[in-house]
Amino acid sequence: MVELKKVSYAVKDEASGKKQDILKDLDLCFGDASVTVITGPNGSGKSTLIKLLMGLERPTSGRILFNGEDVTGLSVTERAQKGFTIAFQQPVRFKGITVKKLLGLAGGAQPDIGQMCNCLSAVGLCARDYIDRQVDGTLSGGELKRIELAMALAKGGEVFLLDEPEAGIDLWSFEDLVRIFNRLRDKTVIIVSHQHRILETADKIVLFENDRVVSAGKKEEMFAKLSQRPALCSMQIKEV
Repeated sequence: MVELKKVSYAVKDEASGKKQDILKDLDLCFGDASVTVITGPNGSGKSTLIKLLMGLERPTSGRILFNGEDVTGLSVTERAQKGFTIAFQQPVRFKGITVKKLLGLAGGAQPDIGQMCNCLSAVGLCARDYIDRQVDGTLSGGELKRIELAMALAKGGEVFLLDEPEAGIDLWSFEDLVRIFNRLRDKTVIIVSHQHRILETADKIVLFENDRVVSAGKKEEMFAKLSQRPALCSMQIKEV
């Protein structure tokens, strides 16, 4: 279980010198064996929350707990060792390294070729075509995104943080993406997304707006609330 207790995050505005709240007084709980989708307008703090959970940023105040342990001060590496795994909205390119090497690093010291191939297949890539490819500019954004998701599967863990996992994979079947979420249902999965099809996979939906949570609840309850917010729905909750 991952918990946020009165978590806030602020940055200094360079022009005015004043603090600007990005997230304020968050109290959230992400349960074991559950999929939570976080949605809301752009700039409402969703991706910042993912960074705070992974340790890429530190809260200005408040605490982050994992299975009752305070992990607020732990580094990215320390959180990864505890079972946190992240897939970024914009995947990183690794010039001079192959997909095989990257998956091997993610999977551990003794990588299993069969497992690597299974991870690539799970994200819609033919292992034979990609296992020896360089992770560089020759790959499209969609291919990089899928390889990053394959890395997340290879690494494993207890908490999966996925920031807009659908980005750049327009030609890839959403059903394959949904199958990945179903494969991880015994974990704590936290997804940032605007896509209706991904929201449908959620056990819980959290709506962010203006640096805070304005509503959270079970999928059916939240769909009813979102339908009463036509401006948000037309702008953000995209059908596929």
